[in-house]
Amino acid sequence: MTMQFGIMNRGQYNWGDDMQARFHELMAQARHAEALGYDSFMKGSHFSSKPLHDLNQATYLSRVMVECPSLRLIAGIVLMPLHKPLDIAEQFANIDLMSGGKLIFGSGLGYRDEEFKAFGIERKNIVRHLEENITAVRRLWTEEDVNMKGLGWELVNASCSIKPIQKPPPFWIGANADKAIERAARLVDAWFVSPHNRIDTTQRQLEVYKRALDGAGKPFPNEFPMMRECCIAPTHDEAMKIAKDYLVHKYAAYHKWGQDKAMPDGDNDLGMDMDELMKDRFLVGTPDEVSEQMIKTARECGTNHIVLGVQFPDMPHNLVMDQMQLLSEDVFPKVRAAL
Repeated sequence: MTMQFGIMNRGQYNWGDDMQARFHELMAQARHAEALGYDSFMKGSHFSSKPLHDLNQATYLSRVMVECPSLRLIAGIVLMPLHKPLDIAEQFANIDLMSGGKLIFGSGLGYRDEEFKAFGIERKNIVRHLEENITAVRRLWTEEDVNMKGLGWELVNASCSIKPIQKPPPFWIGANADKAIERAARLVDAWFVSPHNRIDTTQRQLEVYKRALDGAGKPFPNEFPMMRECCIAPTHDEAMKIAKDYLVHKYAAYHKWGQDKAMPDGDNDLGMDMDELMKDRFLVGTPDEVSEQMIKTARECGTNHIVLGVQFPDMPHNLVMDQMQLLSEDVFPKVRAAL
């Protein structure tokens, strides 16, 4: 599979910002991604996200599919324990149908107590919710009448009112911990590698993933996705300034929300100094530096679909657009040629 490049468009802004104005900028960024030849477009999901505004995932992707009909749409990720499977199956089957079969369905556990409590979910049950809900969604997308009982719901001769065009769309799981990676190997098509972990951690966990695939009797996936945070500029100092001005605040929010708790031992402190945090984790520098970092990452980890985070809370619109253009024109051709 040819290397694919996606963009993570968070849609998050600091509390009190003019979200209608920011929304129009985000759609301009989406159209820019399509015009520049990006392959995919991703939106995450969080609820009650103060001090950040956060646009709703399914609604957002539904608008992007109209603005950018050629882009694959990554739900990255749906917090499956919070939801009922029939509702999720119908929402995202509609997105796949209306987009002409462009959906990638990413899912994960989540980690924020505020979200679990708001949806009436006990933390001790989140793994069960995830596994049952993923199984139910897959069945609803591939079977006519589904009879299945899960924790807090029951499907009785249930059918998905709209079937996706893809049979079914690709299923990914975003996973940090070893057990979650083993679960991804067993349940879905691909482990979606986290942007938070160092490359050496990912290399170690690749062995965990491969052993789990062997145990499940499954081959290594043809499409192996990874997300990386990226700050790129014409000079190294400019790129470092972007990282420290914007990326640091996003990771301070992750640290406050408890993302560290979901990460593997030895690589689970997002509260460290930013210079230390960036080492072997983020793609930062000039186009040549980022190209070299990306080629090294792809070779060492075997990824062939890299989703890049270049838009962070409070980042000016023109800076996001400039970074997207530098990547498309000065990085992607070099990476594809090298790989």
